[in-house]
Amino acid sequence: PESLRRVEQIVGKKLKAFYKVDISDEKTIDGIFGANKFDAVIHFAALKAVGESCQIPLAYYRNNVGGTVTLLDIMKRNGVKKFIFSSSATVYGSADYLPIDESHPTGRNCTNPYGKTKYFIEEILKDLCVSEKGWSVASLRYFNPVGAHESGEIGEDPHGVPNNLMPYLCQVAVRRRPYLNVFGNDFKTSDGTGVRDYIHIMDLAKGHVMTLDTMLAENWNGWNVLNLGAGRGYSVLDVISAFEESTGVNIPYKIVDRRLGDIDELWADVQKANDKLNWKAELSLKDMCAHSWKWQSKNPMGYQTSEVVAVKNGVSNGNHSNGNGVNGSNGNNLKAINGNKN
Repeated sequence: PESLRRVEQIVGKKLKAFYKVDISDEKTIDGIFGANKFDAVIHFAALKAVGESCQIPLAYYRNNVGGTVTLLDIMKRNGVKKFIFSSSATVYGSADYLPIDESHPTGRNCTNPYGKTKYFIEEILKDLCVSEKGWSVASLRYFNPVGAHESGEIGEDPHGVPNNLMPYLCQVAVRRRPYLNVFGNDFKTSDGTGVRDYIHIMDLAKGHVMTLDTMLAENWNGWNVLNLGAGRGYSVLDVISAFEESTGVNIPYKIVDRRLGDIDELWADVQKANDKLNWKAELSLKDMCAHSWKWQSKNPMGYQTSEVVAVKNGVSNGNHSNGNGVNGSNGNNLKAINGNKN
């Protein structure tokens, strides 16, 4: 895929192997594990749109929960018991207090099927760690990842209408869309729009690397959970203002009805990640906006333009981008990347 070709270009290394497989395809994935020696698995493959999950909940439970159980069965058979899970702050639901730390109750206040799938998977992982010795599991509860690589070469490229704020905002900025929909201005916040903890995707990526390195170095045992966020909240209107200030581009918007399942506000207490990993988010909201804009302005149609050019030039290897960049949803595709460490 074009996205991975660009990753190789940025890091100056070639991937040893890449497989594009449906996470429910147990036979094929089992064969991949048998053909490779994996030390650990970082599990990103999931459907991830809150609103969509309210419309097609069975697809979310089948893919997210069922797919994870399939993956864990395969790992167990192949003796791989180090697992980093891409979880979500949606497991907290409506917050009892802010900032929200890892001891906050989960599941009880989940407002949508997407968040429930993450909660159910966490409960499965806890049960697994209790029932079987030797498992080392870290659940990373993301808040709201945004941004792109500072080079502008890789970024979020969703199929169809974007579900997340920043890619939609960027598409308005390049005039692919006439205006931004702001979903609700009747939330219990300072300006009436929803407040979220936005974290730069590169800070989030570093959090994964540091989790894996620490897990392997310290030989973690059992269940571990960490919040990954910036530690403060911004409203939708705050993000629009920061984007306009960072880029000089005016963003027209309209207030529309709030989406089913959205909550008023949520932001993280990230002290545990700082203590355990020596990690904290370093990039600002303006960085997130500037890097997102650099990606979108260099690639107004996402990865599509580059791939069309590659095919016309006769250099296509038959693989085409699935529309997912650094922080897009992987849907039901398990992407196993087996390469050199570091």
